[in-house]
Amino acid sequence: MENAIPREKVRLESIDTMRGIVMVIMALDHVRDFFHNTALVFNPTDLTKTNEVLFFTRWVTHFCAPTFVFLSGASMYISLQRKTKKELSRYLLTRGLWLIFIEVVVIRFAFFFNFYYDITFLTIIWVIGADMVLMAALIHLSDRAALILGLVIISGYSLLGSIPILTGIGFYPITPSIAVIESYPILPWLGIMLLGYSAGRLFAPDYDAHKRKKILIQLGVTSIVLFVIIRFINVYGDSTPWTVQKDMMFTVISFLNVTKYPVSLLFALMTLGPMLIVLASLEGRQINVLKPVVVFGRVPLFYFVLHFFIIHAVALVLSLYITEKSFSEIDLHFDKSFGGITPEGGITLAWVYFVWIALVVALYPICKKYDRYKSTHKRWWLSYL
Repeated sequence: MENAIPREKVRLESIDTMRGIVMVIMALDHVRDFFHNTALVFNPTDLTKTNEVLFFTRWVTHFCAPTFVFLSGASMYISLQRKTKKELSRYLLTRGLWLIFIEVVVIRFAFFFNFYYDITFLTIIWVIGADMVLMAALIHLSDRAALILGLVIISGYSLLGSIPILTGIGFYPITPSIAVIESYPILPWLGIMLLGYSAGRLFAPDYDAHKRKKILIQLGVTSIVLFVIIRFINVYGDSTPWTVQKDMMFTVISFLNVTKYPVSLLFALMTLGPMLIVLASLEGRQINVLKPVVVFGRVPLFYFVLHFFIIHAVALVLSLYITEKSFSEIDLHFDKSFGGITPEGGITLAWVYFVWIALVVALYPICKKYDRYKSTHKRWWLSYL
């Protein structure tokens, strides 16, 4: 059921709803990572080993990180309605450094349940934090300069080659027993954040809602068309060309199987285009079935951290039960097991979906309670959580 709601509320709630949708979808991929019986065996996008259901289970979650980074940029611009650029710059610098800390301490522990620091992943929270630090300076550019810079970065950063931290992914040993694995390099995600920041001007209080919706749809359709054209040409935009496969479905899968690590131009076009159309469709509407996801969209960091701890804890208990091992038999070093989770301890994909739904249902009342607390307590530190 859909009902009209006030314009001011719609504008902000559409973003919270969009963010909440991808937070729910994101949890599916992380449940699969920890629970599926082939998660530690092969990549679900490996066309020589995957199947249609497994591939699209992974593919649909590709929309999450670009959407979240894009909306993070948009939220920065929107916050200029109540902050000066100097105030926003200070906030982005401190929040960015805080997110990097959260990544290397809290999220890392949720991944591995150890403090050995033999391996540290630099993932989505890290790159949002690092890019926020850069945005603390870049918000002082003109709106046009920020847009041009974002377009240049996302369309041409690959020409720079693989530069550690900035453009490339990789395994970086610090000592013989300590290393960092980077899967989210700074520069391409900065391009997406800058595009989101530029789109934030569409959400100014005096911007016409119908015009905003029209522009979002036009941008979304343009992104999809560009994706199809550039991907079909098969020359530029992604490091993995598509090829004709054993049947039509797998040929389509090959066409859609673009590179996330590091994010390619085609990956950005493929994911941001549909997101913009969905965001436009949420404009001026209150869809009752989506009301719960708005809560997740309002407390994304809390949801993100909490869902990892729950997923890993439950998966570890299940793995020990299936393998009939005791906790004392588990070596939590990275080269021995992924935080205690072993391939023989996994479950089928159908059960992965069941666990995912149960997780989201369980998270809702917790997140709702925290959202209520956050909305009724105006303490400065809550903006960092």
